[in-house]
Amino acid sequence: MQTPIRIGTRESELAVWQAAQVKELLAQEGTAAELVFIKSEGDIDLKTPLYEMGVQGVFTRSLDAALLSRRIDIAVHSMKDVPTQLPEGLQQAAVLKRGPVYDLLVFKKDPALFSQRDYIAHIATSSIRRKAQWLHKYPSHQIHNLRGNVNTRLKKLAEEKWDAAIFALAGLERIHLRPADSLVLDWMLPAPAQGAIMVVCREDDETAFNACRSLNDPDTAFCTKVERDFLRTLLGGCSTPISALAEIENEDIYFRGNILSLDGGRKVEIEKILPVDKADGLGKLAAEELLERGGKAIADEIRAASALAGKSPAGGS
Repeated sequence: MQTPIRIGTRESELAVWQAAQVKELLAQEGTAAELVFIKSEGDIDLKTPLYEMGVQGVFTRSLDAALLSRRIDIAVHSMKDVPTQLPEGLQQAAVLKRGPVYDLLVFKKDPALFSQRDYIAHIATSSIRRKAQWLHKYPSHQIHNLRGNVNTRLKKLAEEKWDAAIFALAGLERIHLRPADSLVLDWMLPAPAQGAIMVVCREDDETAFNACRSLNDPDTAFCTKVERDFLRTLLGGCSTPISALAEIENEDIYFRGNILSLDGGRKVEIEKILPVDKADGLGKLAAEELLERGGKAIADEIRAASALAGKSPAGGS
């Protein structure tokens, strides 16, 4: 009898949904699997802002440790949370077909108010990237820290005197929690690999690796690699306001990326279009060009601020 593959997952509703997707896809391929629930530091500490937590894999460390200690066989992560450098001994087994990539504004007051010059909106998010992009567009607005899983954050938004909060569209839609009072922020460039799900296994586990390879979506894997190469070259992580999106259309790949100062006051951005068959190294190339065009000063400033705070800017996104 086949021994079920043990799938490690965080306990949040969204994390369990993602792990259940992998379990279902494996079942379709004739592979039995079971879920193993593991708490992460990001779930336990719901008060400290993410950018103050050191952030290198804050939502992935516990699962990766369980993998390396052989308590589980594969781990399922929101890909944007995964550090650009996987821990030694682990490998990417699959990237599932990508879901919605953009962020979503869930509001309690008419968003038309936010563009009025004399209106100071109160917006909630724990993401430095979202904060910087929002303040770049609305410099007078007030940003409030919002932590916890999707359900906790929606509840907190309802209780507080905030005007709106920013979520990942994919997260809310996957567990059918998108409120009617919401709109897609298509002007806000997403985090690298946002909307994608990564499956990780040990490098020495051929059984788990081979079982998961059929789940891999080549286009999503390629686009997210471009985005994460861009992130890695710029220095980025959860504590850095770096955004990237690569999309394949016909035979071309369209790439957009940016870096902002922590206060949102300065932004350097880049766009590139290349044939897919000539796009190897696109993420690194775009990042190097962006650094030359003014991004280096912002990146150096972020690195210095991180060093002063005793935090590493490297990590997930």
